[in-house]
Amino acid sequence: MSKRISKAIFPVAGMGTRFLPATKAIPKEILPLVDRPLIQYAIDEAREAGIEEFIFVTARGKSALEDYFDAAPELERSLIAKKKTALLDILNSTNMDSGAIAYVRQKEALGLGHAVWCARRLIADEPVAVLLPDDVMVGGKRPCLAQMVEAWEKTDGNGTMVATMEVDDAMISSYGVIDPDLTATDISGRTVRAKGLVEKPKAEDAPSNLAVIGRYILPPTIFDYLSEQKTGAGGEIQLTDAIAAEAAAGRAVHGFRFEGQRFDCGSKAGYLQATVSIALQREDLAEELAEFLGELQPRIAMAAE
Repeated sequence: MSKRISKAIFPVAGMGTRFLPATKAIPKEILPLVDRPLIQYAIDEAREAGIEEFIFVTARGKSALEDYFDAAPELERSLIAKKKTALLDILNSTNMDSGAIAYVRQKEALGLGHAVWCARRLIADEPVAVLLPDDVMVGGKRPCLAQMVEAWEKTDGNGTMVATMEVDDAMISSYGVIDPDLTATDISGRTVRAKGLVEKPKAEDAPSNLAVIGRYILPPTIFDYLSEQKTGAGGEIQLTDAIAAEAAAGRAVHGFRFEGQRFDCGSKAGYLQATVSIALQREDLAEELAEFLGELQPRIAMAAE
């Protein structure tokens, strides 16, 4: 019988240099999309997928991230005194129960695989989800990770599952790419068996246009490979290589084409696109913002030329 996925790893040790000078003072994960920080979107997605234990892989300078999930008694008392109950409810929704969050340090930036490996002692013989907060997933009837958990359970609840999306040839070298097993049965209409993965291939060498993006469900055996500390592309310990080793060992690896839209908030353009898209979905903001964007249409058309 498969084990339920109740733990998730959030690699948040990056320095966020693409957002300097803002990230000189605050962690990138605290940057707001409208009025919620990036990390809150990932936490909310994980909660809706049934995650109960949250493991943050951090580094120096991330204390504001830890404080964000702590209680704020003075602010709470102020909101109570002013009878701002709606704001109090929003504030309380960001708090985490004692013991629900654990923090581990990644002392050196040695790659995503290394960041996941740093959490190994907190993962028993059980599957674990990994969410990259830079990747913000919106739309769809259910959040991305919830969709993946459901599909993963249909694979008998074992093996590896990665979120995928189709990308253009010009972008393929920026991603890990699935080598699909075209002879395997498609379980859900969105699930494809992978016979391997390739990290950041050239377009002409890519086995498909299915790129791996920031949501993973990993089996405990993944840590066996990561513990070997083998370096790959860029001289880093790549999670993609560990997943490819799982496939090479004959263990099930599936790509999942999720329903919804992904924004790469690790880039300035993706961050701005996510901000506008999310704001347009808000009843309290959509009308005013749409009117403003309409007024900008001539300038938008000029910029696109």
